[in-house]
Amino acid sequence: MENTDDQSGSGRGRRSKVVRLIEEYDLDSVGDELERLWTAEEDRKSLRQLATYFNQRLLRRALEQADVRPLDGEVENTYRLLTDDAENTDRTRIRRRLERDGLDVKTLETDFVTYQAIRTYLQKHRGAEYTPDETDPIEREVANVERLRGRVDSVTEGKLEQLRSGGHLDIGPFRTFVDVRVVCEECNTQFDVVDLLERGHCECSE
Repeated sequence: MENTDDQSGSGRGRRSKVVRLIEEYDLDSVGDELERLWTAEEDRKSLRQLATYFNQRLLRRALEQADVRPLDGEVENTYRLLTDDAENTDRTRIRRRLERDGLDVKTLETDFVTYQAIRTYLQKHRGAEYTPDETDPIEREVANVERLRGRVDSVTEGKLEQLRSGGHLDIGPFRTFVDVRVVCEECNTQFDVVDLLERGHCECSE
């Protein structure tokens, strides 16, 4: 599934993707909610959780604009099916149902954002900062990993932009991703490093 992040191609200087979507979907209050949930001292949400929250808000708004009133839990389940990496009959069924309801599913899926887009919005647009609780080692290291990954992503994108501007690289609009994965050699399961930290265990313990 294609997700175009905040700064792609000549994207430096453009308004962020999250800002654009908040305006297009008329979600004025969601920016305050994202900042509050990210910086809360208790029950804080990670950037990944906030990306899911934001995307579900987009989905709910798209349904409302199509005069569809979802039942309790329906938005969350529909989003889960739409973002399932594996092609399956449930995903195909839900996409066809949404199309019959009048939704442009391809555009909606393109509008879904990643946690990097949420971080860019919170830090660069709203000026929000989060200092992890030094007494919680998991929380501290999640913040450290996300900070390092964001730095690598930003530096790599900047270097590619410089090469393209100087005529040394021929590439159209692009996105960069930094993916750090952990493989347990006992149970042979694979996790994104932040997902593993937040989960707290691999499948060996199950």
